[in-house]
Amino acid sequence: MPANTTAPSGGRKAGRKKGRRARLIVLTLVVALVAGLAFGAWWSISTVRASLPQTKGSISLDGLSAPVDVRRDAQGIPQIYADTSEDLFRAQGYVQAQDRFWEMDVRRHMTSGRLSEMFGEGQVETDAFLRTLGWRETAQKEYDEKLTPDTKKYLQAYADGVNQYLAGKSGKDVSVEYAALGFTTDYKIEKWTPVDSVAWLKAMAWDLRGNMQDEIDRALMYSRLGPKQIGELYPEYPYETHKPIVQEGAVDTATDTYNPKGTGTQPQSGNPATQGTAGAALNTQLSGLSKVLENMPDAIGPNGNGIGSNSWVVSGEHTTTGKPLLANDPHLAPQLPSLWYQMGLHCRNVSEKCQYDVSGYTFSGMPGVIIGHNQEIAWGMTNLGADVTDLYLEKIQGDGYLYDGKVQPFKTRQETIKVAGGEARKITVRETNNGPLLSDRSDELGKVGEEAPVDASAPDRSDGYAVALRWTALDAGKSMDAVFTLNRATNFKEFQAAAANFEVPSQNLIYADRDGNIGYQAPGKIPTRSTKHDGTLPAPGWDPSYSWTGYVSFKALPYEYNPERGYIVTANQAVVDKSYPHELTKDWGYGARSQRINDLIEGKLEGGGKISTEDMRTMQMDSNSEIAKKLNPMLLKLDIEDPDVRDGQKLLEGWDGTQDADSAAAAYFNAVWRNVLKLAFGNKLPKELRVKGSCISVEPADKTGPVDDPDERVRECGERDPDAAQPDGGDRWFEVFRKLSEDENSEWWHTPGTRTDEETKTLDQLLARAMEDARWELTAKLGKDMDTWSWGRLHTLELKNQTIGTEGPGFMQWLLNRGPYKLGGGEAAVDATGWNAAGGYQVIWVPSMRMVVNLQDFDKSKWINLTGASGHAYSPNYTDQTEKWVKGELYDWSYGAKAVEDATENHLVLKP
Repeated sequence: MPANTTAPSGGRKAGRKKGRRARLIVLTLVVALVAGLAFGAWWSISTVRASLPQTKGSISLDGLSAPVDVRRDAQGIPQIYADTSEDLFRAQGYVQAQDRFWEMDVRRHMTSGRLSEMFGEGQVETDAFLRTLGWRETAQKEYDEKLTPDTKKYLQAYADGVNQYLAGKSGKDVSVEYAALGFTTDYKIEKWTPVDSVAWLKAMAWDLRGNMQDEIDRALMYSRLGPKQIGELYPEYPYETHKPIVQEGAVDTATDTYNPKGTGTQPQSGNPATQGTAGAALNTQLSGLSKVLENMPDAIGPNGNGIGSNSWVVSGEHTTTGKPLLANDPHLAPQLPSLWYQMGLHCRNVSEKCQYDVSGYTFSGMPGVIIGHNQEIAWGMTNLGADVTDLYLEKIQGDGYLYDGKVQPFKTRQETIKVAGGEARKITVRETNNGPLLSDRSDELGKVGEEAPVDASAPDRSDGYAVALRWTALDAGKSMDAVFTLNRATNFKEFQAAAANFEVPSQNLIYADRDGNIGYQAPGKIPTRSTKHDGTLPAPGWDPSYSWTGYVSFKALPYEYNPERGYIVTANQAVVDKSYPHELTKDWGYGARSQRINDLIEGKLEGGGKISTEDMRTMQMDSNSEIAKKLNPMLLKLDIEDPDVRDGQKLLEGWDGTQDADSAAAAYFNAVWRNVLKLAFGNKLPKELRVKGSCISVEPADKTGPVDDPDERVRECGERDPDAAQPDGGDRWFEVFRKLSEDENSEWWHTPGTRTDEETKTLDQLLARAMEDARWELTAKLGKDMDTWSWGRLHTLELKNQTIGTEGPGFMQWLLNRGPYKLGGGEAAVDATGWNAAGGYQVIWVPSMRMVVNLQDFDKSKWINLTGASGHAYSPNYTDQTEKWVKGELYDWSYGAKAVEDATENHLVLKP
């Protein structure tokens, strides 16, 4: 309501004094604000500049056997030259700490469940959950029992380099975030350890863990939907339209055969543990667990449908260079600084004493290179999506749990969580033979089993139910060994040998070499299950027939080498067809991106065409929408009477599905798609899956709303259902809609009427209503004039520092964050600037880097990062790559000694 501006009778003079007083107060506040900002700016600038690293001249570094050169180009990307492998990794640790130690420190506190030591009480529950998973404990076991002596030696050298950078420095000397943290806590930086590096692989594996959320969601659906309906929401992979990765491959073993052109059967889904008398207990447990998972920090990005990565390789017979070209762009959550760190690690003379000449992308806090190339081969990665997690419902019996008719004792350990500015909290972690009890980490979940019904097969007394997690990453492995072996590999056999140890996370590995060969290998520790259990639903932990039966042998995992078609595409689609003898997962990505890449390559090769480095870059920026190919013709054929909605429909006439940032058609289409999902599926899902506060009716907006010159037709959210639902809109939903659209009268198209909209009973009626709702939604968001609409105005990216830039003081957020940026691309497009239809159109995952490797001449390769090399907010290399990244441009990637020297802007010598 507008304020009452009428002065009381006889009170005009008092009113004027009051007004002057108010103006004086406002003026005082403005002066104070300006002064505060000035102080904040002076403080932040001086503090940040104090922590900027030395990149010229020389620095003494204990432990080096000879001088090490660190050459940085205009983007601040370091190329390190050394005479021994230990010197190389010691220098890598020093240099990464120079640029990114705050990021490294936060990561190690996350992986060890110690965020509360830095950020206080608000992180206790997160720490408790992470302690229950036991990442740090598993990493310690890997370091102690699994890794080779050389790997341990390199990890220690890296840690020594980090610690030499930290020596004698206070927090504010290292980064501005520590200076800001000092306002609220007395946190002191600890020395880096080799296990800190190993533990990061566990965080990487967690975010790439596969189908755990699908497993929870499917189980919860049984509370409201039947098997037929659930099957419609989880359709089979569309092999007839979307090709798997391996089309001409094999498995190298006498006992496992794979004919990709054949047919076969797969284990059938068993009944969920949610059915029967334990159903209510498990539903509540899983609902609570899902809420806990939502609050966990994503180390490298959200996990869900449509999220993944692109990589492909084309053999020399199809390229303009005569040698292979290899492209990769992993899709991860946008972070500032970017998750990736670009660098080169060069032995001046490659020999037994110094074995590396590698360049690419790595993680701050880890030695070696994760994705890139060495002097002979190049490789890329995308998430394979193997089902390596299972949830088990456990029957609790006193101090133990039921298994095979007997009560087994829990394996327990005590954990103490230290809290900055508060009292320490002690927790007990309980484990069954199926893994740790995740349900112990919620008071709500802990009470569920007290009244849970028990079926007749259980003992007379039961203390209820709990949920345990079985996950391959909780077993000690050798993935850190694989990183170094991969960096040294010079041919496909050595590449496969490295992949054999890359147990978690399970990735699609593509390959090319200078001899012209291309290849693919699926690595990973992937469990096998009995015919009772296919991993799609939580299983009864007390029944041994649902336990894992072993692991797929590496020799039985799919690979391809020089396929006749001359190219390989991996973009999270199915790896194999249904004839493959092992169940890798039932929850593949649905292949929208991968098939588009296949089509683009085949289009370029038609008639004997050749593919260039620039063609590879252009493909990476392809923004075509697959769902538009299906849905847009259906929208155009509708008879729309409302002239305003008809204007929206006209935007789609002649639109080819390209989602450029300046496209009004892309904006309107995506709004229609979001409203289709909301109307068709949103409020039919179980309440446990619903997004709080979603809109369930759209009403005329008040004329005082945010839109310029609004009229009565502008609409906004009217009613809000506190338990309203909304699908995320990933490529699974593309396939759901494609299948269901074959039935004009499917029950999914039935929606109730509202005060402003009529009931819908057919698909056409629902689409018309979605077009109308989308028209008024965008009018409210973008204005009445559709000539001003653009996809980029809706589809924006904000780069936020993952800690203080997200929840810290306002001036620190101003200092550390960047954006917004207007982006093209979209959900499950090759240019996968993903958005979640449940939350709006903002970009929540991105191609976190892009690279194209030229195997004919490595110095003609191209690369880019989302942000920049530096984690220091006032460094010129903080976000200097972002503008080019937004435009889809790439930088030259110097590799050879002369190219690196020519590109050098700053030269630092580390001396013994």
